[in-house]
Amino acid sequence: MLRVLVTRPEPGASRTAHRLEETGFKPVLLPLTETKALPAAGLTLDDAVAVAVTSANAVRHAPEEIIATLAALPCHAVGKRTAQAARRAGFLSVSEGPGDAEALADRLAADFSGKTIVYLCGRVRFPAFEQRLVTAGVRVHAVETYDTLTMGYPDEVILERLSGQPADAVLLYSAKAAAAMQILARRPALRGLFEKTWVFALSTRIAAAFDGVASERIRIAAQPDEDALLALLQGPR
Repeated sequence: MLRVLVTRPEPGASRTAHRLEETGFKPVLLPLTETKALPAAGLTLDDAVAVAVTSANAVRHAPEEIIATLAALPCHAVGKRTAQAARRAGFLSVSEGPGDAEALADRLAADFSGKTIVYLCGRVRFPAFEQRLVTAGVRVHAVETYDTLTMGYPDEVILERLSGQPADAVLLYSAKAAAAMQILARRPALRGLFEKTWVFALSTRIAAAFDGVASERIRIAAQPDEDALLALLQGPR
């Protein structure tokens, strides 16, 4: 049974583990990052006409008062899971995007040029979404609701999680986790566990953050979503 290391933060890690078990893989949970809510800050809507969200964590960690202030505005979510999180949080009108942040920015650029949107986001984020909107003349008011922190583990914990056996594959969902995984795999006590590990990354940017293995053992999802990422496990290696 293929042993797959799941590095994403909770609660997503446990959800992914369940999906892996259902398809015949053995998941090993090792979240390399965790998300923490940031203190609530006052929010003035000004002339904002819409809300954009590219991470479910952004609405999951948003204070109730911020959600209440924004709930009546149309909310544009990057994909299905983020849209579900926005609806659960209390947004009244939620549209589901193409699953990719840059593609969502391109979609919004045409509709909101010259207007202001509120962007619920994390402190650690890829800048391309905002850059594309600003270039198109959209005013973006970023509201940071959470931070992403790296989680550290002693060698003994890693060895115990993997029962001292090599990992067949590792799933990488963020550049921050990829960088952490690279450092972890280079530790003298752990190198043997990861010498032949296949690396499956959600995007090219994430794969680039992990350059500690031969390129022939790195695979990149066709689309930046978990369905495409898990599909790589079924492919040839």
